[in-house]
Amino acid sequence: MEISADIQILATIKTGSVYYFEEESLSSQEPHFFVILNKNPRTDEFLILVCASSQVEKRKNIGKKLGFPSETLVIISPGEYKLFKKETVIDCNRAFEKTAQFLIEKLKNKKLRVCTERMPNTIVNKLIGGVLMSSQIAEKVQEMLKANSSKNQ
Repeated sequence: MEISADIQILATIKTGSVYYFEEESLSSQEPHFFVILNKNPRTDEFLILVCASSQVEKRKNIGKKLGFPSETLVIISPGEYKLFKKETVIDCNRAFEKTAQFLIEKLKNKKLRVCTERMPNTIVNKLIGGVLMSSQIAEKVQEMLKANSSKNQ
């Protein structure tokens, strides 16, 4: 018996959950890994996702050129997260607001892969810190992350 997309997404949606899909707003047509940052993703109004890229040097150069704080680029080695086969960067200057329904539809259309290994909390906390330090992230996203992190301390 196949588990429905609704149940698969709702069962896996947690802080640090990783999904692999193509994001239409990116210039690349390739799928990317996306990490959920919400502390309460099942009840929050929307999901906050950040995107992983293997183009580490390119992201660093862009970040330097634009004067972004170095903490807004989180570099992850395969030793830290084994789904990544090479050094990977997550640019916390860009967050994606999605709904659970968006992920469910992607999965129904076979355009999303649910990754079984969640991102470790140590990395998720760096990602949240990077998003909070960024001047490029919408205030409502930062406010949601701040509210969530103050509840959990």
